[in-house]
Amino acid sequence: MSEGEIRFSDRLRERFADQILRVIDSVDVPTIEVKTECWLDVARALRDDAEFRFEQAVDLCGVDYLGFGDAEWDTTDVSGEGFSRGVEGFGPGRFTWSERPEAAHKQNRYAVVVNLLSLAHNRRVRIRCFAPDEGLPVVASLIGVWRGLNWFEREAFDLFGILFEGHPDLRRILTDYGFVGHPFRKDFPLIGNVEVRYDAEKQRVVYEPVSIEPRVGVPRVVRDDARYDQARSESAARTAGK
Repeated sequence: MSEGEIRFSDRLRERFADQILRVIDSVDVPTIEVKTECWLDVARALRDDAEFRFEQAVDLCGVDYLGFGDAEWDTTDVSGEGFSRGVEGFGPGRFTWSERPEAAHKQNRYAVVVNLLSLAHNRRVRIRCFAPDEGLPVVASLIGVWRGLNWFEREAFDLFGILFEGHPDLRRILTDYGFVGHPFRKDFPLIGNVEVRYDAEKQRVVYEPVSIEPRVGVPRVVRDDARYDQARSESAARTAGK
């Protein structure tokens, strides 16, 4: 990281000392983790302060941290050829809805992340805040700061169920009418809850319980090491012996 970027991170810490939890230095851009109650104030300052001037909000998205840091892939018991991977097939989303596990309370489960661009200073920054209540995740809407975030917030509401306080028209934007649940949540089944098809007799689209069985796709991973050279040479020797 360059000296200029380090100084910028320090300025962020000094300017928002009481309004943020931390500034994370990363390879691409610094990330500011903002206190939920200061979300709007920090956003306005980043837009309006002359030393920042982040005029453009490039993107906003929701994040579900359920299962974050938990690995369901088992790499200790693999075949001698090194192709297969054992897997525990009961991670978030890998279940039928009737057999869904009850998610234990997870602090800081839902977050809102916004990527900002300063055209004046040719600089980027990422801001993030966590919804304090997992059961009803609510954060303040940033439409009053960057109007272009209208549909982005609707998308995060639709897919993650995050409510944006102050949004003038918070409706679903991607899922179908009457859709139940939020499909990007980690505890939403990967196969979904219902499927649709056209019924020729009824001459309309009908909704039915999903008929797909839950399954886990295990990737075939090829390792680049000396075992393959040895296997090829042994195979060639056996072929030549025949």
